[in-house]
Amino acid sequence: MKVVGMISGTSFNAIEAVAVELSLEDRVVTADLLGHLSIEYAPAIRDGVARLLPPNATTIEEVARLDTMIGHSFAEVAGLLSDQYFDGAVDVVCSHGQTVFHWVEDGHALGTLQIGQPAWIAERTGATIVADVRSRDVAAGGHGAPLASLVDVLLLGRHPDHVRGSLNLGGISNITVVGPTNDPIAFDIGSANALMDIAVTWLTNDAETFDRDGERSARGRVDEDLLKALLDDPYYRESAPKSTGKEYFHLAYLRERLGDREIAGDDLLATLAELTVETVARAVEEYGVRELFCAGGGTRNPTLMKGLSRRLPQVALSLIDDFGLPEAAKEATLFALIGFLTVNGLTGAIASCTGARRDTVLGSIVPGRQSVRSLEADEGPTSLVVHNSMAAKVAT
Repeated sequence: MKVVGMISGTSFNAIEAVAVELSLEDRVVTADLLGHLSIEYAPAIRDGVARLLPPNATTIEEVARLDTMIGHSFAEVAGLLSDQYFDGAVDVVCSHGQTVFHWVEDGHALGTLQIGQPAWIAERTGATIVADVRSRDVAAGGHGAPLASLVDVLLLGRHPDHVRGSLNLGGISNITVVGPTNDPIAFDIGSANALMDIAVTWLTNDAETFDRDGERSARGRVDEDLLKALLDDPYYRESAPKSTGKEYFHLAYLRERLGDREIAGDDLLATLAELTVETVARAVEEYGVRELFCAGGGTRNPTLMKGLSRRLPQVALSLIDDFGLPEAAKEATLFALIGFLTVNGLTGAIASCTGARRDTVLGSIVPGRQSVRSLEADEGPTSLVVHNSMAAKVAT
């Protein structure tokens, strides 16, 4: 099946998308990666999302306008991949869209909202569209996250001797843990890049939006008192499953914890990087992980990766690329897989990872110009094999 998967993550700076051919036989799903695009949001969209996110106030007009603008952008990216790799005849497009709110109270996810109107994608491509992929898991009592646990569990499998983990360092850090015998688990650890990105944006008056190559955090010194105050957040003490987002980790949150401290910008970034390192390390140690496969934008921050190596000397660290899946394409591939499973009536969420009452078929379907032939399969995959047939393609 010819599938395009797309997402804009919590950093809301670009649309990540892949073209992939997927098949399922003997409960093994095979993914042939054909192409990957990373398309930056137009400034009007990026600024609009920033204005929309809590704790900012907004209007339903602004939500509707952004829903349409993001839908147009996703439609164009899907069309580019369909035209280039499938001669304009993609079967299924799965669009995560842009998360603008993830509603969690007292440790329970009550709702989640991703925008980016999928009707525009259907009109541009003619494909069957799968969207709103998190809500069904939330309705089943789950957190709707981390959905990446699907790919993680299928790729990692059960090592007979030790515990393996898959770490994503996006705006939010999340981990999937797969042991030899127990059910896999997954959860959001906390802020990965979110607070660092917010701090850079604040310190530079929007001139910069992230700590490029970890240069500023590498120059700074960790403020131990501030680090202790940040680590005291009750979220880190909550048990899995749990989820969080930028509606929790935002500028007002950071300024409140800074209080009246005077701290140099580079020292602040060094402290926030160490917060990510320490919270990840504690999660890894709690579950006895011995191999950790990493993905996400944070893997391109040497300060974070060196910090994890220093803090976790007993853990073998590597990239998810070891399984043939480029880390930059992981999340888009995840949503391609979810779209493939959904149109075939197969579950795409793992209840033990999201906290749901049961595994669920994810998403809502927008019909294409013609129906999609479904597989004659009653059970979903138990493993994933990735063939990387692409030369990485990046567009801005």
